[in-house]
Amino acid sequence: MGKIKLNNIRVHAWHGCLKEESIIGSDYRVDLEVSADLATPSVSDNLSDTVDYVHLNNIVKEEMAIKSKLLEHVAKRILNRIFSEIESITIAEVSVSKINPPIGGDVESVSVIISSNK
Repeated sequence: MGKIKLNNIRVHAWHGCLKEESIIGSDYRVDLEVSADLATPSVSDNLSDTVDYVHLNNIVKEEMAIKSKLLEHVAKRILNRIFSEIESITIAEVSVSKINPPIGGDVESVSVIISSNK
């Protein structure tokens, strides 16, 4: 087994329960870690034998573009897409962070982390 990590994927999106959040949007950070058998690609050196992190990044960007009230919902959608589109992934963890959330305090970010097995 091996892991592939995508760190600090930065996107602007429109998630939240406040009306303003769905209009103005906020900056987000997404971190993703997936586990898969990387034995074959470590020898073959072929992209077709491994998990394409460009594909993973596209899944994150596409799901983040869909408005949701809750970060939990967005994170679960990302996991669902990963498992449905990339057979070799057996475990995945995603962290979705809202930067400077509107919660009435000096908070750098708030994060939701969800992990799942296939």
